[in-house]
Amino acid sequence: MPITCSKCQKNPATVKRPKTGHAVCKPCFFDVFETEVHETITRGNLFRRGEYVAIAASGGKDSTVLAYIMKALNERYDYGLKLVLLSIDEGITGYRDDSLESVKRNEKDYGIPLKILSYEDLYGWTMDKIVKEVGLKNNCTFCGVFRRQALDRGAALLGVDKLVTGHNADDIAETVIMNVLRGDIARLQRCTGITTVSDTEGLIPRSKPFKYTYEKEIVMYAYFKELDYFSTECIYSPNAYRGHVRAYLKDLETISPPVILDIIHSGECMTIKKEIKLPPQGLCKKCGYISSQEICKACVMLEGLNTGVPELGIKKSSKVKNKIEKLSLQCNGGSCNSGGCTT
Repeated sequence: MPITCSKCQKNPATVKRPKTGHAVCKPCFFDVFETEVHETITRGNLFRRGEYVAIAASGGKDSTVLAYIMKALNERYDYGLKLVLLSIDEGITGYRDDSLESVKRNEKDYGIPLKILSYEDLYGWTMDKIVKEVGLKNNCTFCGVFRRQALDRGAALLGVDKLVTGHNADDIAETVIMNVLRGDIARLQRCTGITTVSDTEGLIPRSKPFKYTYEKEIVMYAYFKELDYFSTECIYSPNAYRGHVRAYLKDLETISPPVILDIIHSGECMTIKKEIKLPPQGLCKKCGYISSQEICKACVMLEGLNTGVPELGIKKSSKVKNKIEKLSLQCNGGSCNSGGCTT
């Protein structure tokens, strides 16, 4: 005998929600999924009427569902937002070039304009070139830093008021665990925020409408809605540190599905001792984009790549500040022998 939907009590259940364990029919699953995202947006006061909002679009499941949901909720609840898709081309042959084709199809399907920026245009490097320099051990560190700044640059170029990303509950729980393991107090305090908070004027806020949305439910929603997205994993990510944390979190979820939200709430409730002073977020003296150091990590990494010393980007920014200043002086004095230097 088929199980009846626990929500409408009429239709046979077709989906068991990973987040709650409730058995629901397909229409009710769509309803609760969209309603929960809407409640996250309204409770978090993510938008104000008339704002211009950029959606970080990679072509993957999270950003594709986010674009679909933002369009649907904007029309249903009359948010009054102007939407635009913002994509970053990291320059990964056989991966990003294919995923961007999905984004271009989404542009047509959803009627949302698209802007694409590339690492090569912004930094003079592609990830394919960076991997040849640094290998597969630390490549994700370079990509993550450059991508975050590239999105900031793209948002500034478009002149948007807000930037939304497809980070889901699993992503945030993984980040909490990673920051605990690394002892990264500054990021641990900030990583659970639904919106970036900064006292620096002119910075474009980032928001996470999927903060409490499980990855499995995003996949189910995309599947049942038959959305067009790219599902292949990045060819450079198998050795990423986050991958080990993700596997650990999946094991925990198998034992207790609520553990993802529990970890997020734990991160939200963590307090920092008064005597520990966190570095304030400001602007990089070199490029002018957000940074908690005088020189941002992206500039440190780029300087290392351009001067033939890519390991600079893996060290602490404070430890390489003097090195960067010396390299800059050498370049300005005409004594730089690095063929890749663009200073």
